Parts: sequence; structure tokens; C-alpha cells
Amino acid sequence: MDNMKGFGMMIQELKKNPKTIVFTEGTDERILEAASRLLAGSFLTPILVGNKEAVLEAAEKYGYNIRGGEIIDPDDYERFDEMVELFCELRKSKGVTPEQAAKTLKKNNYFGTMLVKMGVADALLGGATYSTADTVRPALQLIKTKPGSSCVSSCFILVRPSATGENEVLAMGDCAINLKPSEDQLAEIAWEVAECGKHFGIDPKVAFLSYSTLGSGKGEDVDKMRNAAAKAKELYPSLPIEGELQFDAAVSPRVARKCPNSEVAGQANTFIFPDINAGNIGYKIAQRLGNFDAYGPILLGLNAPINDLSRGCNAEEVYSMAIITAALVED
Repeated sequence: MDNMKGFGMMIQELKKNPKTIVFTEGTDERILEAASRLLAGSFLTPILVGNKEAVLEAAEKYGYNIRGGEIIDPDDYERFDEMVELFCELRKSKGVTPEQAAKTLKKNNYFGTMLVKMGVADALLGGATYSTADTVRPALQLIKTKPGSSCVSSCFILVRPSATGENEVLAMGDCAINLKPSEDQLAEIAWEVAECGKHFGIDPKVAFLSYSTLGSGKGEDVDKMRNAAAKAKELYPSLPIEGELQFDAAVSPRVARKCPNSEVAGQANTFIFPDINAGNIGYKIAQRLGNFDAYGPILLGLNAPINDLSRGCNAEEVYSMAIITAALVED
């Protein structure tokens, strides 16, 4: 993982300007292993949410040194009343009572998200033991979307070594959040995915994918991707965008001859899928058959970096995602 140029750059940046990240599952073995590695590197400070004794006991049991990390217990937090008050303020449109707020904030995912909201931590990583929805819901309710964003979306960064010794790095979205994004959402997603890719050294060339290449096929789904690409071009004139494109026309210079005036066809590195079916299938084909490492889902469009782990993740993936999440903090 560390040999990827993007990660090297991220770690260097974090060394110059260290950050703190909340792990909501402080007793999980994978989290503890990643936290101990981060502490050894001293560029990212973990905050582990959980009962202090239980976290220390788990660290000892699994053999991980977490000295220097912070453990915060929702049942014994000196700013809990302040947190409850802020939660009620943020959720006042729903008429949340202090009792309801206190009960909700005893859940690690909500408690951890509020630590980010209150500025105690810069970013959050969770979901090794719970669903994506349980990561996204508190983030949407408390952190909310950033100005100019109408939706939360996601991307995967795919990396594999190439014959030249450089890594091949691609960005794909939205593969995890929006089931059937609208044309306007797809245009916004393209911008967010392209911006995220830049953190990994990608100079984005964006392809809106379809089963048709610039009118070769017909259908509502084709129209949707063509219209979304047109909207994105209008909104982001500095971003190289083409669509609609079939995947082979997007990546193969030979096939792309049918698009003679395109600066994207044949050399795309940032792929926008029509819906979550295509996105989820697409990145997994690249991962399993193309031998790409897949990092994500990286959540886009929120006011602070909050990211979700898959329940099947390992400690290496937790470590990688922690670095990615912290690197996305905007100062």
C-alpha cells in the first residue's frame, strides 16, 4: 500500500499537519491493529470509542500497543451534556428530546460522528461491524452535505502496478450509495469523483459509461448518460468529460477511433456509472479479475470526511482507509 505515490504524498502531508481520526469500534481487533500502526507512524492520532477497560483489555489480548491513542467512553464523557444539547439543536426539526438524544448518543456511530461535529476529531472511520447505512445516516443528520452538494455519493480508487513501475490508478463512482442517480446527481458525482481522484495523483479524464458510444445505441438509459455528461461539461468546463461511452471506447485507443475529436475516449481514468448495479459490479470485476486493489467506498459531498469500512475488511484496509480519510480533511 505505501508504495503507491498517492499514499506517500498523503503521509507526507499528514506528517506536516497531523490529524485525529475517530474509530467507532474501539475493541475490534482490526481497528486496534491499524491504530497501533498509525501511532507508530505518528502522523495520525486515533481516538477509539468504547469502554476504556474493555478497549485496553482487547489491545492487550490481541497484543497491540495503543499507548498515545485516546479512548473516549460514551458512558463517561465530560462533555456529554454539551453533546446532547448540540444534538437536540441539530435535530430540532424532528422534535428530539434530551432523553432521546442521550439514548441515541450512547450508540458509538452517533457518538463518534458528534466528536467530529464538535471539532474533537477531524474525521471518522467506522462500519467494520455495522452497515453502510449506519455510517451514512448519522453523517447526513449531523455533519450534513457541504455547500453546493445536493447529495452524498461515493467512489472507489483502484490501484495496480503497471509494467513501467508506476501504478495504474483509476477512480469509479458511484458504486455504493445512490441506487439510481438522476442526471443532475450524476453530473455532481462526476465532479466529486474527479476531485477525489486528484488526491491519488489522477489527472482526471471522465467517462460517463453506457452500452452506447455517442449515439450508437438507443434508449432511456443512453439518453440519461448523454444528458448527464452534457450537464457536467456545462457545469465544469475545465474538466475533460465525454459521454455517453461504452467501456471499451473509454479505455482502448483503437476502439476510440470512432470518437476522433475526444480528449477522453481511449484514455479515460475516471468512470461514472449509470446506477449502483453497474458501479458495484464494475469495480468488483476490476478488483477480482483485473487484480486491482480497491480502496473505498470513499464518501463524497459531506462537510467532513466520514468513511465506511466493509464488514469483511482486514487491518491493512483499515489502515489504508484511515490515511485516505484523514487526507481528505480540508483545512
